Formats: sequence, C-alpha cells, structure tokens
Amino acid sequence: MNPISNIWNHPRTSAAGLLISVATVAGVLAQQGVSLGNVGGGTVVTLASALATALLGLMARDPGAPAAQPATSCTGDCANCSGGCGKSSTDAKLGAWMLIALLLPLPWMEGCNATSVAQDIVNWTPSLQSAVATVDSTAALLAPADAPAFAAATAGFDTASNLLVAQAKAYLANPSASALAQLQAQIVLLQQQVNGGLLAAARIVDSASQRHALAAIQAVATIVNAILSLVQSVSSKAQVAQMAGHATIKLAAVAAYLDGTQAARMVAEHYDEPVTAAQMQVALAEQAEVVAGF
Repeated sequence: MNPISNIWNHPRTSAAGLLISVATVAGVLAQQGVSLGNVGGGTVVTLASALATALLGLMARDPGAPAAQPATSCTGDCANCSGGCGKSSTDAKLGAWMLIALLLPLPWMEGCNATSVAQDIVNWTPSLQSAVATVDSTAALLAPADAPAFAAATAGFDTASNLLVAQAKAYLANPSASALAQLQAQIVLLQQQVNGGLLAAARIVDSASQRHALAAIQAVATIVNAILSLVQSVSSKAQVAQMAGHATIKLAAVAAYLDGTQAARMVAEHYDEPVTAAQMQVALAEQAEVVAGF
C-alpha cells in the first residue's frame, strides 16, 4: 500500500502511531542519558514524551460517542458502506493502544522529578522488609539438607535491605549527590546478593524446597529491581555505567528463575494499576537494566 495514501485515508491512526513512536524513542533516549537540552525542570526528551502521551489522551475516542453500525450492514463496497467498513475494528485497536500508552507509568517520565522518585523508593521499603522477613522464615519450610545452604545464601539480605531503607529515607529528606551515590552503591549490592541467592536456590535438588526458596527470593528480587529502575531514572549515564560495572551477576543469568507473572502482580498491587500495564512496566524496566549492563 502507498504510505502517503495510507496516511491520508487514516490520519487518526497514523497520528497515534507517530505519537506512540515519539514517546517510545524519547524513553530510549532518556535511558541512554540523551537529553537534547533542558526545558524548565526537565529535559527536551522528557517534555516530548509527556506531550506525545498527552496528545494521545486528547485523541482518545469519547466513550459516549455513538457506536459504529453493525458490520452486517456493510454491502462489501467500503466506499459506499454507511456503516464504515472496518471502522469499528480500527477504532477498537487504536483505542487499545492509546489506553496502554496512557496507563503505563513510564520510569523515564518519573525520573524528571527527584523528589517523587525518592518518595516512590521509600514507598517500596515496607514491602521490601516484609519480603526479606519471608525469606528468613522460608528456611523452616525446606528439607533439612537444603536449609543451611539457603540460609547462608540469603544471610546478607537483612543487613543490606535495612541499610537501603535508611539510605532511601535519607535521600528523600535530602536528594543530594552524596545521598544518591550511597543509594546507587547499596541498591547494586543488594541486587547482587539477591541474584546470588537465586542462583543458589536454583541448585537445590529437592523440588519442593527449590520452589519455596525461589518464590521467596523472587519477591525480594521484584522489589529490588523496581527500586533499581527508580534509582536509574535519577542517575546520569556515567553513574549508571559505574553501577553496572559492579554488577557481576547479570540479570540474564537469573532471568530463567524469575516469575514474570508474580512480579507483575506485585507491581500492579503497589501502583494500584491493571496487571497488563504492570507487565509492560516490568518488561520495560528489565529491558532498560539489561541495556545498561545489569
């Protein structure tokens, strides 16, 4: 099909596609540290992403608008079809893509406000402490031969998570460069301990013990990766590269032991959002971490 005529015949769909592309490309550029200059308290890239999302909202179909006539009224001649051949299907697909774009709380758009990111990090800390407490109690559920190895692999979670919580609160109170540096180092340290714990749990032979161990550590991993994504959003490209340099156990090494469904449910509950939106959010965050070198 001729792309020019396609744009002419479907301007609304083409415009929505362009805006979604702008928001997506802006997100990738922001994650790579490309700002294209500053605008007010943010950057040109984050402004472009925000405007694209806002325009998608303005283009969204009014729920109260009259519905298209049933497809059965179509005579087969799209040019003379009073029902608008294919219009209902096109509007539904377009509306779905707009809804996805508007529902998704993109990390790079949050990153332009250090205070909101700091608050979000602190908001995760009660869940983190609860998940670590669950890990501590999981050893009792394992086979006697597996419990000691599991306890040894997760022994550092308590100290590292408590220190991260304290540093997150310190960063919220004063989002300074020094507080951010401490937070960056601590989140990488905890993430590496969690990744090591996942590898150790995967080596457990007893299937029931392995299932309990992986499920407990998975909950901690989900929260730690969410906090890591938030810290990335307020870090420069050079700082993210430095953080990734200290990550010796990469996400790719433990990806097979992570339950994406469980992670999406946890994120959806935390942000009070649909699970489908959380699934996309988790996927984008993990992709950004992999691209950064974690």
